[in-house]
Amino acid sequence: MVVIRFVQGIGAALIAPALMALLRQLYRTPDQFKHAMATWGGVSVLGGAVGFLSSGIVTTWLSWRWMFIAPVLVAFVGLILVRRMMKPADLDDIPTPGLDLSGALLATCGISLFSFGLIMSGEYSWLTNQVSIPIMVGILLIGVFLIVERRVTSPLLPPGFICDPRRATGLIGILLAAAGMGLITFLLSLYLQQFRGWSPFATSMAFVPYTIGLLLINRVAGSLIIRFGALPITIIGLLIGAIGLFLLAMLNAQTSYTLGLLPGLFILPVGASLVFSGSAVLSTANVQLHQAGLAGGVMNTSMELGPTMGLAALMAIAATQMEIIDGYAWAFGTAGGVYFLAALGALILIKKIK
Repeated sequence: MVVIRFVQGIGAALIAPALMALLRQLYRTPDQFKHAMATWGGVSVLGGAVGFLSSGIVTTWLSWRWMFIAPVLVAFVGLILVRRMMKPADLDDIPTPGLDLSGALLATCGISLFSFGLIMSGEYSWLTNQVSIPIMVGILLIGVFLIVERRVTSPLLPPGFICDPRRATGLIGILLAAAGMGLITFLLSLYLQQFRGWSPFATSMAFVPYTIGLLLINRVAGSLIIRFGALPITIIGLLIGAIGLFLLAMLNAQTSYTLGLLPGLFILPVGASLVFSGSAVLSTANVQLHQAGLAGGVMNTSMELGPTMGLAALMAIAATQMEIIDGYAWAFGTAGGVYFLAALGALILIKKIK
């Protein structure tokens, strides 16, 4: 199972930058590309929500093994669409970059060790070797990676690429939105099944409003961004997401689904979807055609690090409370505070840009 998931991860890592390059080829004008990226941002988070929702149905009526069929079907449809929509000649004018093997190895090892240390913090203290050593070595390797990238001919991550204020804001927004979505699905699944005794099917059905919120916002996100701008929409999304997290921070053993969980379950994904859409546009602002794949890879890395880093840090905060449910509430409240502070930081950025 671990090996298969590893191979699946390699495939996903290849798809993200390739997809971005294809979108940049298909949508040439700035407005078209902005709209496409806004839709991409919403669809990317919607896929995870639909997968989570369908998992309860599949495991209840079929078997958990059938869930692995869905990626196969999606890949098959994707192969057909790509062959019909793209021609080999469309890529002839794109320069071929060199292969930065040293950078790839350092970045992969650094991020993996750092993430492993964060994950282990759920079982061990932050001061133990199981946590501190992987985190410190991971940070060291990432530092070496940044140094190496300044000296190689064809760097994996060109110096200054993520230093653009808009792009940095977009990547942080993607990381925070992914962290918030991972937190809500993980903690509320535990709460409903372990403390309220809900079945897997009932738990997945509890997230129907969550999915509806994503669907509704994804339909209008592109138009909103074209009209009001990606940065204001990202800020509004962060504030809406903060409200949803603060509502979930009122969680306790007697919290009802309808009045206690439902508002946050709907409001948070609405805000997160706006953040994803706006941040996707910000992350790819002024990206040259030959750097579209790079932008996609960086965005995908930020999206994957969000749940890992965010969940590990917030679960460490939850562990400070004697009662498990109180810890969950603290985790939601802390995440809401981070969303709010990120929105304030983005507001300051707007004033500097103006």
